[in-house]
Amino acid sequence: MDHTAHMSVVPMAASALLAAAVIPGAVHVLRRSPLWERISVPAPVALPLLVLVHAWAVLGAFVGLRAPGGALLTEPALLASAVLFWLPVAARTRHRLDDPGRCLYLFLATPLLDLPAVGVVATGRSAAGLAMIVGMLPIGIAAAALTWSWVNREEREAQALALAAPAHSEPER
Repeated sequence: MDHTAHMSVVPMAASALLAAAVIPGAVHVLRRSPLWERISVPAPVALPLLVLVHAWAVLGAFVGLRAPGGALLTEPALLASAVLFWLPVAARTRHRLDDPGRCLYLFLATPLLDLPAVGVVATGRSAAGLAMIVGMLPIGIAAAALTWSWVNREEREAQALALAAPAHSEPER
């Protein structure tokens, strides 16, 4: 791998990890911040916004849509759209998704956000594309963790209802 190929791997991985791990962690820690209510958008707006901004940031140079400021413009736009993307999942706002919605949202986002990285691989920069895909893995991991948590919570609630039902009902005679 030459030096220029290595240089593109690090920014790709760092950008992906910021959007997929650091930002959701920060949003989760600050989930009750009043700022989130003011800037949150519905999930059907946030997901396509991140997908489009991410594709522009990753593929813009390859398709002739590179921003005049390069990464100085695309990275802040990507990070801002990542914040908006994570708000329906991790913050307490009017746009917060319920458990099934959060699971579907993240499972839908995972392959959509990997498509630009596949495009990078197709341009011959497989290391950079794979770095982006690996950097985005926390979204899929979050989707799986949320699903597991939701299923376990539903099971506990069903068991609690089953245990409580006989205690409250008298057998008919």
